[in-house]
Amino acid sequence: MDDELERIKQKRLDELRRKMLLNQLKEKEPDSEPEPAKEPTNEEMLGKYFRNRAWEVWNAAKYQYPQIIPRIEAMLVDAIKQGKIKDYIDGANLMGFFRQVGIPVRLDTKIRVSEHGELKTLEQKIKEDR
Repeated sequence: MDDELERIKQKRLDELRRKMLLNQLKEKEPDSEPEPAKEPTNEEMLGKYFRNRAWEVWNAAKYQYPQIIPRIEAMLVDAIKQGKIKDYIDGANLMGFFRQVGIPVRLDTKIRVSEHGELKTLEQKIKEDR
């Protein structure tokens, strides 16, 4: 009888050990498959390289040429991924690039004059001088 009781205890102990090992393995493994690394969006990729007034030029071009800019965006992002673009892009570089590819982007430009600590448009300054 003692042998049989001992055998039952040993069998129960083995089952408990097996369950504990399975639980430990489950804890080490994530419940679901790990999410694939999220690839940055095109805007995030461009944001790493755009400096100064590049976004201002980009948004103006996007507004003025909504059909063309998505294709140019894809091309720029591909060039960044391939390592062809290594330096930062500022507003002047981007304007030059758009002109080279035949896209004349127009920016809203204002000339202001500082007079006695106050900024005035050129139009206001001329009216006052008359």
